[in-house]
Amino acid sequence: MTTTFLSGAAFGVAMMAASFHNPAIVIAQMKFENWHMAQAFLAATASSAAMYAVAERLEYVKLKPRSSSPIGLFSKYDGNIIGGSLLGAGMALSGSCPGTLYPQLAAGAHTGFHALNGAILGGLLWTGLLSKMVKQNKERANTAPITVTANDQLGLSRGVTLLLFETVCLSVLAVTTLYTPKFPGAKILGTAGGFIIGLSQLFSLITRRSMIGISTAYEEFGNYFWWVIKGAEPNTRPISYNSILFASGVTAGAWGLLQAVPSLANAPVFEAPPLFAMAGGALMAIGSRMAGGCTSGHGISGMSLLSLSSMITIACTFAAGAVVAPLVY
Repeated sequence: MTTTFLSGAAFGVAMMAASFHNPAIVIAQMKFENWHMAQAFLAATASSAAMYAVAERLEYVKLKPRSSSPIGLFSKYDGNIIGGSLLGAGMALSGSCPGTLYPQLAAGAHTGFHALNGAILGGLLWTGLLSKMVKQNKERANTAPITVTANDQLGLSRGVTLLLFETVCLSVLAVTTLYTPKFPGAKILGTAGGFIIGLSQLFSLITRRSMIGISTAYEEFGNYFWWVIKGAEPNTRPISYNSILFASGVTAGAWGLLQAVPSLANAPVFEAPPLFAMAGGALMAIGSRMAGGCTSGHGISGMSLLSLSSMITIACTFAAGAVVAPLVY
């Protein structure tokens, strides 16, 4: 329990240092007006991939790549495609994501509170109704998850594929760092923020032998809510609350750093309209659970394991966000 909370706190410190308390960073990325978010995302993912490769080689930890999330409609990856698209649309609407809303809360950004309310509602809808519908449809379609990595798909060794992945990430970082100005109000470049986030991943690997991920918190909350509504029978009590604990740590870590360095949040932040933020929060929670992860679980962690399902999910996330953000902002 302690290591889970501290791991979340380390992630929250990193997110705050990277200025993800400002919803404008997410919206500007989805509109491709500034690359701060993508820089942080790619730097965190690339460093996580390298760290995990070393940890695995030392036989300290061995994690299974993320499986696909089929929902029985048209593909083994249909849940990743639809869920990732819902996640991206929600991010574009709210200027947040399942992880960044906690630094927003810590900084007092109203968008974070509205997005959290929406995400909690989305978690309730997922656990109370939608997950059951998805399960029934999967059973009718007789479909099951598959675990495929990018190296499997390309027919290359893991080492060669990892080298290609790192090369692509570092190339994009180099180009965008040279030609994209630092985000207004941010204290450090997105690339530097991403490497700090990567250090929080290293802390998680060392202390928990697992990687960061946060969207399960909304499912866990929903499970507890419906358990209470149904009578709170002791023998049916949900057993998992690790992601809720992790999310609490993220908020505490972001708040703690802000108290130590108040200048991190001196610049004004953009506030998404409350209805947009709530609707976006709900879409993010539903989409991330349908896809089996969010920008941290599938993105920073799943992609660093070369999981094909994670790459598909994140590609759909940014594609959908790029469509929605210009329409609403």
